Amino acid sequence: MKRMVRVAVDAMGGDNAPGQIVKGTVEAINEREDIQVILVGKEEAINAELSNYTYDKERLSIVNANEVITNEEAPVMAIRRKKESSIVVALNLVKNGEADAFVSAGSTGAVLVGGQLIIGRIKGVERPPLAPLIPTIKGVSLLVDCGANVDARASHLVQFAKMGSVYMEHVVGIKNPRVAIVNIGAEEEKGNMLVKETFPLLKNCNDINFIGSIEAREIPHGGADVIVCEAFVGNVILKLYEGLGSALVGKIKSGLMSTTRSKIGALLSKPALKETLKSFDASEYGGAPLLGLNGLVVKTHGSSKSIEIKNSIIQCLTFVEQEINEKISIYIQEKE
Repeated sequence: MKRMVRVAVDAMGGDNAPGQIVKGTVEAINEREDIQVILVGKEEAINAELSNYTYDKERLSIVNANEVITNEEAPVMAIRRKKESSIVVALNLVKNGEADAFVSAGSTGAVLVGGQLIIGRIKGVERPPLAPLIPTIKGVSLLVDCGANVDARASHLVQFAKMGSVYMEHVVGIKNPRVAIVNIGAEEEKGNMLVKETFPLLKNCNDINFIGSIEAREIPHGGADVIVCEAFVGNVILKLYEGLGSALVGKIKSGLMSTTRSKIGALLSKPALKETLKSFDASEYGGAPLLGLNGLVVKTHGSSKSIEIKNSIIQCLTFVEQEINEKISIYIQEKE
């Protein structure tokens, strides 16, 4: 019998809370029988949304939290002052072993700070990175870091590469994943000071499959499985990826509806086109785990709809079942 994975979900976080958060939670519960979800937030508001759905009530519970941390608040002060916020209460559930994972579409800063202050880092991990899966023509790649460490050091990027390799091998199932560092050219001597300092360190790591530099244009083509960079570069790549993707979808739809002939063609190609576009929709791959913590924290987009919430919850299953944190802990402490 499979282990039941317990996921605490921030019901009040994000632009579409609590409606889309609750909907995504119910969809996850109805799709998988090996998940228990704890919705954390204002109980009355959560119950009002739940009244619209049918679900297994034995696998969904509510923990009341009357405060909400907003994006406008300073993360450290908010975490320390708002002890009854949905983020803090949910993180404490993970810390105390009452939940295996935490999913939130709320304040990124608060989730990052709270994850480190409340749950804590794995021994030996210098900086936990945010690591989302991004679609490529070959499947997916892991972008690490995309938002947690803007001013990273070379030693941080080396750990990002190692943790990313563990994740891709055991969660995604890619053996000996190819690791590359984001650069402005393929030559080893190119790049800024951080890249130039990090490159030889990665090159000398015998425990990862480092293939050298990768230019941004090669990322969508699946040029590497683990894409290493500091958070400023990673966030720019991620946001451009998402913006370009939505723009292209809009242009394709507009073009297909422009003439009678194109409309007929669109009707004939709709099933294949829909499947292709779906494979390049980032929301299909869930949120970004904060790697290197003593518990699983997954951050989803603030604008997340129910599908991304559902996939982020389901994403926690493999992470927990494969004991990724335990593997990272052993890997980091053995290799450091």
